[in-house]
Amino acid sequence: MMTLIMLAGAAAGFGLLMLWLLLDTSQATGPAALSRLDLDRRRFRRDTVLTVDRRHPGENLRMRRLGARVREQMEAWGISLPVSVRADLSMVGRSLEAHLAVSIVAAVVGFFIPLALLALVDAAFGSSFGMMPLWVALAGALISGLLPTSQIRATAETRRRDFRHVVSSFLDLVAMNLSGGRGVPEALQSAAGISDSWAMLRIREALQTARLQGVTPWAALGELGNELRIDELRDLAAALGLVAEDGAKVRDSLYARSESMRQRELADSEGRAQAQSQSMLVAQLLLCVGFLIFLTYPAVSRILVGM
Repeated sequence: MMTLIMLAGAAAGFGLLMLWLLLDTSQATGPAALSRLDLDRRRFRRDTVLTVDRRHPGENLRMRRLGARVREQMEAWGISLPVSVRADLSMVGRSLEAHLAVSIVAAVVGFFIPLALLALVDAAFGSSFGMMPLWVALAGALISGLLPTSQIRATAETRRRDFRHVVSSFLDLVAMNLSGGRGVPEALQSAAGISDSWAMLRIREALQTARLQGVTPWAALGELGNELRIDELRDLAAALGLVAEDGAKVRDSLYARSESMRQRELADSEGRAQAQSQSMLVAQLLLCVGFLIFLTYPAVSRILVGM
């Protein structure tokens, strides 16, 4: 019953607040009017940027607007997401605004689900939990709010591993084009046009952006490596910079980097396979222990009853 009263009070308070905001027709002072005009101008600029964004066409515009408001408030408070989270979002192709909106919605849902469940328990059994539902709701909101970030991190690690595999092949192609006498820009363009995978599309996009902005292609690859947290792209950018600036012969170095990347990917694959084998072994041991308990329980129960 206490939980139902709290939910009803929260809903009534929210309704009164929205009614007061809708019916408020007081005249604003000069500074307040200027602040409101500046806020409208920033909102118009923000909506324009969100509308013309072509990198995230499948995202809901309303959710992105909600996330943009949350981002502006966080920046006003001096709060920013870690660089690792931003890199994971770039890796999975989700905007920061959409991620913030999804996290907020998940936190709200996680806050109300425990309250609703405990309210049903109160109504069904007639028991009261006092202030416990509030703490349960806060825990549910925290866990639900962090769940999208953990999912993004797991997906980003998988895609980052696939990206590194593509980069190893890209290194071989660049080295082959350099051996054929092509320059660095031509070698990069030719190597990036071999495949239509997601990683190659990002590399081609970075090279096209570099050509439009007037920067060097290896600098664009380095920026892409910083954005996605791909060390191999940063190393490639540094090596190609040496080729263009100092005339260094780094074809053998590129081949060696590609071979070392493949060896490391093979070692990582073997490590993941061994970890999965260990997890299967633990599951089999648990099944064996359960079966032994099932077999010995009648005898043990008889001994205990006889004592």
